[in-house]
Amino acid sequence: MPKSTGLGLAEQQPQSSGDVSIWSVIRAEANELAVREPILRRLLAEQVTDAAGSREILARVLAARLSVPQVETGDLFDLILSTLEDDIMRKVEADLAAVRERDPACMTFLHALLNLKGFHRIAHALWNAGRPEIATWLANLASLVFGPDIHPAARIGAAIMLDHGSGIVIGETAVIEDEVSILQNVTLGGTGKETGDRHPKIRHGVMIGAGAKILGNIEIGAFSKIAAGSVVLKPVPEHCTVAGVPAAVVRIHRADEIPAETMDQNI
Repeated sequence: MPKSTGLGLAEQQPQSSGDVSIWSVIRAEANELAVREPILRRLLAEQVTDAAGSREILARVLAARLSVPQVETGDLFDLILSTLEDDIMRKVEADLAAVRERDPACMTFLHALLNLKGFHRIAHALWNAGRPEIATWLANLASLVFGPDIHPAARIGAAIMLDHGSGIVIGETAVIEDEVSILQNVTLGGTGKETGDRHPKIRHGVMIGAGAKILGNIEIGAFSKIAAGSVVLKPVPEHCTVAGVPAAVVRIHRADEIPAETMDQNI
C-alpha cells in the first residue's frame, strides 16, 4: 500500500460516474478472484479492494507496476494521483470498456486493468503541465515495463485499444482520435529528420493491423482499416481498407462499418 499522503488526496477528490459501473464491477471481480486465487489476495487488496475510489485504484495499480528502486512507490503514487482529473478518468473508463468489448481474450475489466499494456495519459498530462523531464522519464519507464513506446506529447483520444501493445511506437506529433484499435508492432512515425508536425493523424474508428507502418504527417480517414504489414506513405480516405507496400486502397466500406469495433483482420 502506498505510504504517502495519497489517501487523503483521493478522499478529497470527487469520484467519477464510473464508480457505479466499471469500477464497482472491478471491485467485485477482485473480491471473487481473491477467493479463487488466494496467492493474489494481498495484491488485490493493496491495489483494488482497499482503495478509496477509482482514482486511487488506478494510481495504485500503475505505481505498483512502474515501481523502481530509486523512486519511492508512495511518491510515484502521489505523482500519478495528482494528474487523474475527470477527463483522464473518463478516457480510462472508455479504454477499459473498449478492451473488454473488442478483445475476446479479455474476460473481465479487472484483467484489462491489471494485465494488459497501456500507459500514456499520465505522462501526457505532465507534459501539458510544463513538466517535460518527468513526463519523458515516465514515458520511457512505461515503455520498458509495458512495451508501447509513446511520446508524452502525442494526443490520444478515448476508447483506445492497444491489442497486445508490444512493439507499438507513436511519435511526438501523432494524433489518435476516439474509438481506434491498434495491434502489435505498429509504428506511427516520421519519415526522416524533419522537425515540426511530422507524424500521422488517425481519425475516428480506424483499425490498424499488426506490423503496419504509417509514416509522415498524413491523415488516415475515419472508419478506415490498415491491413497487417502495410506501409502507408500517403493519406488514406475515409471508409476504406488499404493494404500493401506501399499501401493502396483495396476495398470501400459500408457507411455503417466501424473497423475498430469489428476487429475484422480480413482484407
